[in-house]
Amino acid sequence: MIQKLIRRIFNKKKPAGGKAAIIPSRKHGINRDHMSHCALNVCKELRARGFAVFVVGGAVRDLLLGKEPKDYDVATDATPEQVRDVFRRSRIIGRRFRIVHVMCGREIVEVTTFRGQAAPATGDDEEESEDQRTNDHGRLLRDNVFGSHFEDAARRDFTVNALYYDPDKQEVWDYLEGMQDLKQGVLRIIGDAETRYREDPVRMLRAVRLAAKLNFKLDPATKKPIRALEGLLRDVPKSRLFDEMLKLFHSGHALESAQRMREEGLHHGVLPLLDVILEQPMGKRFLTLALQSTDERVNADKPVSPAFLFASLMWHEVLTLWKKYQEEQDMRPLPAFGEAMEDVIQTQVDNLAIPRRYTAGMREIWSMQPRFLQRAGSRPFRLVENPKFRAGFDFLLLRCASGELDKEVGQWWERFQVASDREREQMLVKDEAPPRKRRRRKKPANARPAATGVED
Repeated sequence: MIQKLIRRIFNKKKPAGGKAAIIPSRKHGINRDHMSHCALNVCKELRARGFAVFVVGGAVRDLLLGKEPKDYDVATDATPEQVRDVFRRSRIIGRRFRIVHVMCGREIVEVTTFRGQAAPATGDDEEESEDQRTNDHGRLLRDNVFGSHFEDAARRDFTVNALYYDPDKQEVWDYLEGMQDLKQGVLRIIGDAETRYREDPVRMLRAVRLAAKLNFKLDPATKKPIRALEGLLRDVPKSRLFDEMLKLFHSGHALESAQRMREEGLHHGVLPLLDVILEQPMGKRFLTLALQSTDERVNADKPVSPAFLFASLMWHEVLTLWKKYQEEQDMRPLPAFGEAMEDVIQTQVDNLAIPRRYTAGMREIWSMQPRFLQRAGSRPFRLVENPKFRAGFDFLLLRCASGELDKEVGQWWERFQVASDREREQMLVKDEAPPRKRRRRKKPANARPAATGVED
């Protein structure tokens, strides 16, 4: 009954044979005046040259949900070379599938040519053999095949991302009942789920991220193969996994995304330490606070630091190894701490290929933490002048809020930052540790006596 009501409201029938349900402006509610001028201009210029052109994907989905799109994609029947000829400030990128970036000031609109289904390999053409287009697991390696508008819709990942908006006629074109799924809050993959995940395993992570971002439930057929296929993520280039993790944790729904990723078992090949962290009450509180803080900053359009994020995700693993090395290997605290940091970073670099500029930032944030407990002498003065002090201090506040440290430590440093030099001197905490005595070197038994300058 609900489905019939939705179809009656939107005057749409299930498309057959590649026919789209066309929804007029009076029913879909998208206001063209609120859209990107750059995207509208791209559509206008291509249409003026006789090409079919639509705004597509997440932008249309978000506009229908009343959200502000972060970026705009355009789909057209023009080839990449034809698009490049139209726009002076544009460039063709991509190897697996060529796309065009059209630049309007700082804004970039991504223009893609309608994609088609790759024809089955005959074995006669070596350049287009199936072995070169896919690997042993069915993952697509090459996909530079152009097609019709309907084929392009069928090649997209989820039905809610396969909605096309025609800015000229102000119509939404729906080939795959994406509007119905949008209204019902369902994320449904297009085609056979297992096949689509094998083509591109990252789609499993995207399913989790979009479901968390949109607060949608996964369609049962979309969800069913995920746990069995999560091992395919190990074959994905590590740099691509890192980019996907950034999207997931910087989506404004990082906490929900992490929880859903763990529920589906997708973290095993990406962030296996999530199990260890979330099973520890203090670790769970710390990570929850860190991800909530990240979500708040993203939703307030404040900058977020990948180094801070990954430092938070891995901190309790560092603490665990730090304790282990001191107790089991009888290492001194500082060397044990350094060893723990390096081991955790190396493990995650192997999993995610975290760039060096971020691992360097993680080390700086972690290295400051023991120094926050040193509040005597000149050490606090030197620490507060550190260029990364603010990031280290914010990290300290998370530790205090989670119960790992006494809140008084964070409050002391909060006052110390704004105090005058005289007030800072009065705030210094007496160093309770007695000064270490210097060990005198033992002279070897066969050492020659030092010369005295006096003749015997």
